[in-house]
Amino acid sequence: MSNWEISKTLGQCWGTGARFEVGAEYYAALVETPDGFERRDFSVEFWQGQKPEVYCYWKTKMTHPDQKKRLFVDDDMLMSFFERLAQETEPEKVNFRFVLTLVLMRKRILKYDSSRYEDGKEIWTLRVTGEKRIVRVVNPNLTEDQVAELSSQIGQILQIEM
Repeated sequence: MSNWEISKTLGQCWGTGARFEVGAEYYAALVETPDGFERRDFSVEFWQGQKPEVYCYWKTKMTHPDQKKRLFVDDDMLMSFFERLAQETEPEKVNFRFVLTLVLMRKRILKYDSSRYEDGKEIWTLRVTGEKRIVRVVNPNLTEDQVAELSSQIGQILQIEM
């Protein structure tokens, strides 16, 4: 399993290097690299002018360094990221999606329905709360330590409490 090094915001635009002022809006994004997902932050001006190619993104504001950390990612963004990973087959992304599934189950956005085996893999069937939609997720049978490591990485990437 890959171990991704995800940095927290550096408080500057990845494209220009310009520092963000406290209160300035910017885009935080996940960019797919050969080593996994990397977080990059972009100023609104750079974002609108360059349209960087990213895997997913969210808009946020630069906080004062002494200010208590807020949650930047809402449930819709988590679901969007979850759905974006649906067709991925690389083991690291399958593992990542599975742990994201556990987060969404804990938040009661996804509800476990059943499981079955297909081509030697355990496939979970879940219902999206408030919708008739069903999603399927591969259970990669991660160890507790692997789940904890990936949960920590998801929290670092998305700046959410896990």
